[in-house]
Amino acid sequence: MAGSLALTAFTHAQGQPGELGDQGHNSSLTLAPADAPSSGGGGMADDEAAKQAELVRKTLNPIASLTSVPFQNNWDFGIGPSDAMKYTLNFQPVIPVSLSKDWNVIGRTILPTVYLESTAPGVSSKFGLGDTLQSFFFSPKEAPGGWIVGAGPALLLPTATDSALGSGKWGAGPTAVVLRQDKGFTYGVLANHLWSYEGWGAQNVNATYLQPFVGYTTKSFTTFMVNTESTYDWQGHQWSVPVNFMATQMLKVSKQPITLQLGYRYYADGPSGGPDWGLRFAVTLLFPK
Repeated sequence: MAGSLALTAFTHAQGQPGELGDQGHNSSLTLAPADAPSSGGGGMADDEAAKQAELVRKTLNPIASLTSVPFQNNWDFGIGPSDAMKYTLNFQPVIPVSLSKDWNVIGRTILPTVYLESTAPGVSSKFGLGDTLQSFFFSPKEAPGGWIVGAGPALLLPTATDSALGSGKWGAGPTAVVLRQDKGFTYGVLANHLWSYEGWGAQNVNATYLQPFVGYTTKSFTTFMVNTESTYDWQGHQWSVPVNFMATQMLKVSKQPITLQLGYRYYADGPSGGPDWGLRFAVTLLFPK
């Protein structure tokens, strides 16, 4: 939810379950609605549906106790005088660690690989790594008052291979998330602020990232989500406000649960020469305990 957390940040990925082919089908790709018919008994099918519903909820919670490995593909269009395209693949592993019977710490990493077309005549295209965002959220295992909360440090690592692909700065700051899940809805906000303190890049980083989000999951475990991944650059006094409209579905490939996400992005605000719109396709591998 900075990269994708502070580009997204995180960015972050969401998903929904399904399980149909495990009951009498030999297909390696399965998807199941919550109200799928059972072949009798009901108890075992109900238990499985409950597990699937809980897994869906966890995929929508950025600080859930769920190991996941998202691969988030982003295409942005209309950049610069040449209306160039920018492709970003965000590798975003999420690893929770139990600290005690009351607390977890969730590590979220965002490592972007970027291809940027020539933005103007005489300007070469760029390909390489962007800066890495590493966040740690300390979160109570019991949600106080039904609200899921987490907070901790965010670190900006200068892994960018070109100044056009990242700031090339070491940075740090606070990050936090608060959300609620109720009656099929998931809503909340993720935020961070980063200050740079060293590095080879020419521009200092002083940026606030805000990601409010709201989504609804249907009985067939399809989630429709809207968020913004907004960044305010305090150096340039400039907002970047992409608004994302996304649909996510959880599937099983053999016995491996994954989520697939499709999205459209509209830039409500941004710097001159910035992108106008974009697309997203994400695949997330899930590793429930």
